[in-house]
Amino acid sequence: MNVALIGGTGFVGSALLDELLARGHAVTALARQPAKYPARPGLRVVAADVSDAAQVANAVAGQDVVLSAYNPGWGEADIYRLFTAGYEAIIAGLRTAGAPRLLAVGGAGSLEVAPGVQLVDSPEFPAEWKQGALAARDLLTRLRGEQGLDWTLISPPIALAPGERSGQYRTGGDQLLPGHGEAPAGISVADLAVAIVDEIERPAHRSRRFTVAN
Repeated sequence: MNVALIGGTGFVGSALLDELLARGHAVTALARQPAKYPARPGLRVVAADVSDAAQVANAVAGQDVVLSAYNPGWGEADIYRLFTAGYEAIIAGLRTAGAPRLLAVGGAGSLEVAPGVQLVDSPEFPAEWKQGALAARDLLTRLRGEQGLDWTLISPPIALAPGERSGQYRTGGDQLLPGHGEAPAGISVADLAVAIVDEIERPAHRSRRFTVAN
């Protein structure tokens, strides 16, 4: 498939790039600084600022799916505004280009830990991650209200860490998946990438959110 990738140099995005190329997909990476990407077979890098809808539209035209791991950075003080503005431009660019599908990487904060209670609203949720988690939750709400956009959002579990690629994972919906024993549910970033590329190749969660864990 022809896959446009946003955020491909980040923690999740770099794992996605590896998984996509390993499976033989043709990847077009959007980047404000294309030089950050070393040359690799199957990879094309285009200069594009994801906060500019017109640049997004030009970059994703003709792609089969747009995969976004966009995140301005958890240490960014203005993360809520930047995340929200970035996705507004991404969605507008997709609409202009007529891109057929968006798969976005969200966060665990909007997963339910009890009926009607989301993780981000629990008193134990870390303050330093809250604005980014709220932005990702609002993105999910925004996508659920979209008409005519073929979208999927994936929420990782609480514990997302480096690790080996096992190719194994469990799936869930809007509820936080249970962990093993007292430890919270987790997954390696390599296996998260496996789950996301599986969803691209064999769509099972159109117009909804899903979560995964090992």
